Amino acid sequence: MPDLWLPGAERHPLGDTAPTDTKYPPKVIWHITWDKNATAAKPQDLVPFDTLVKYFTGGGASVAPHILWDPWTGRIAQFYPANSRSKSVVDSAGGTRTNRAGKVCIQIETLFFPHARVNGKAYATVADTPRKGLDKLIAWARSWGVPDAWPMGSPTWASKRSEATWETKGGHYGHSQVPENAHTDPGPMPAWPGTAPAKGGTPAKASAPAFPGKGAFGPGKVNDSVLLLGKQLVKKGFATHYKVGPSLSWGEADRLNVRDFQLKQGWAGSGADGYPGPETWRRLFK
Repeated sequence: MPDLWLPGAERHPLGDTAPTDTKYPPKVIWHITWDKNATAAKPQDLVPFDTLVKYFTGGGASVAPHILWDPWTGRIAQFYPANSRSKSVVDSAGGTRTNRAGKVCIQIETLFFPHARVNGKAYATVADTPRKGLDKLIAWARSWGVPDAWPMGSPTWASKRSEATWETKGGHYGHSQVPENAHTDPGPMPAWPGTAPAKGGTPAKASAPAFPGKGAFGPGKVNDSVLLLGKQLVKKGFATHYKVGPSLSWGEADRLNVRDFQLKQGWAGSGADGYPGPETWRRLFK
């Protein structure tokens, strides 16, 4: 049996493992952490690796991947064994269970955002980085039967999604290619045997999911929109009231976290009551 834990990776087991849907072919999903919004004119320093480890083992555990990878140093941290699902993509009710769809469905978060600056040099895409440690990740994926292929093509900054391809073809996928998701990462990736590098281009920020209406939130509400809201609050750093993490069920912790976000916008009174309206939603997903 292949290694459940990547040899040489730091282990930070989160414990809440769950099986994958093994009727589907094995795959890897690639992400970038996209912690900052930099530009070519205004690059920004890379976020420290340990900051992300702390996030994924703390307030961000509800959106944790299998792997966090630093392509400059080759440092790798692992949070779930290969035969478990992880939690870094949106999984709506019904349809493909996106976090589980594969004999393995390994999710890798690359420590990166467009125009990240490291040692004084800026990098526009993951393909431009030193990509240290990538060979270990690809070898591990191969050991689990993941083909050296991008079934929907090498990622660009545009989204391309086909649920039929996703369910029937093993290989590597960008977050931008996962059904039920709206992100456009990871952008152009390095080439490895069997794949071709994508052309560059300008990164396009993911569009906000449609506001589901005020009626989706409040006491007694249980739905995907509540979970999506909670995950975005975690991502934006407004999760101090969660004791465990966001869920499908609306609770007082959700309201208080939304209120913290609204207060941060400078709103008061009914504008900071903890219940998301269209403008709260738009800004939260901006």
